[in-house]
Amino acid sequence: MPVLSRLATVFALLLSAPAVVVGAGHPASSQVVASAPATHFAAERGGRWLSRLAPAADPKVLDLAVAAMECAQASGVGADARRLAVIDYSRPSLMPRLWVFDLNAGRLLYEEVVAHGQGSGENMATKFSNLDGSHQSSLGLFVTADTYTGKNGYSLRMRGLEPGVNDAAMARAIVMHGAPYVDPSQGQRMGRLGRSWGCPAVRSAIAKPMIDLLKDGQFVFSYYPDQAWLTRSALLNCPAARRTLARKHDAGMPASG
Repeated sequence: MPVLSRLATVFALLLSAPAVVVGAGHPASSQVVASAPATHFAAERGGRWLSRLAPAADPKVLDLAVAAMECAQASGVGADARRLAVIDYSRPSLMPRLWVFDLNAGRLLYEEVVAHGQGSGENMATKFSNLDGSHQSSLGLFVTADTYTGKNGYSLRMRGLEPGVNDAAMARAIVMHGAPYVDPSQGQRMGRLGRSWGCPAVRSAIAKPMIDLLKDGQFVFSYYPDQAWLTRSALLNCPAARRTLARKHDAGMPASG
């Protein structure tokens, strides 16, 4: 079956599933709301455009995020998305590694620290899983759903769009939420940020406004240089994604890997 047809079938099943989660994954750097001059996203697509807004982010990771997003949109998922969050788990937990972009306005809204799962590692995340009980973070592209208030407070449900990689996110209750253990000052004393049970937990002070910006059909992309995932991901290898990455290559940027 062609890649896009297979993705369309998977997305249809995901989007028809009931959005009911019992609770969020949990364990027992500052906010940036900044604007930068940029052309409209429709006029200049890809990670190069986002790199101007977030020069500290790895442009290769931004390119992959845009490629995955455009592949999903080509299959009818998140067609009206206005915001994209990118997490680079190859960075230490005490460094800002979460960027939230307003795609329509050409603005970087947040540059933040974000927790990874207890099972993924200490300061550096190195292991990722789609399995319930692993307490590991998941890679790949997610489309956001609704919000709820649970044991971790105000939380954002996310649907994983990559079969076998992150499509168990809803069943695992992998959600975005605030947490007091996401504290860079305390983390400096421990040598790492506090960890979740797999959720991309953020600082409590910015959780609600960030979640409100990202709810209801926006995108979250989680990256790590896992070669098996990069090679096999349907979202990174569909025709729309290949066109996005080809534009980057044509512009003289090195291919990602």
